[in-house]
Amino acid sequence: MGFVQRLRGGLARLMYGRNGADRLGLVTIWTSLGLNIVSVLLRGRVNAVSGVLYWASMALAVWAIFRMFSKNLYKRREENSRFLRLWWSLRNGHKSARERRADTEHKYFTCKKCKTICRVPAGKGKVEITCPKCGAKIRGKT
Repeated sequence: MGFVQRLRGGLARLMYGRNGADRLGLVTIWTSLGLNIVSVLLRGRVNAVSGVLYWASMALAVWAIFRMFSKNLYKRREENSRFLRLWWSLRNGHKSARERRADTEHKYFTCKKCKTICRVPAGKGKVEITCPKCGAKIRGKT
């Protein structure tokens, strides 16, 4: 077995049961790198701001490393989930699922019994749909 395979196996054993890199961790690392670059560019001109940016970037890097090696998976996944909800709400501009849906030629109904989503062509007026799964009747306007 070569050196690279042993190194890969050792790293896999080290990271077993740990959080690893998720979206929040990667954004934190990239933000830390960006702040560090800005602090280097400002070093000769504005020393006070440069120092604050440098220490902020180091704090973010330490936090990202802590999150990667953390064994408390429940907490780290909860943090990542909250970040992703915020990220998608900012990205989509707080639009509802209906507003984000690109299909304007169909109307979607949800069965009250089995929660199956049924699709009907739009513009047909008042319709009564039979759910294909459970046979329940769904009334609505398209």
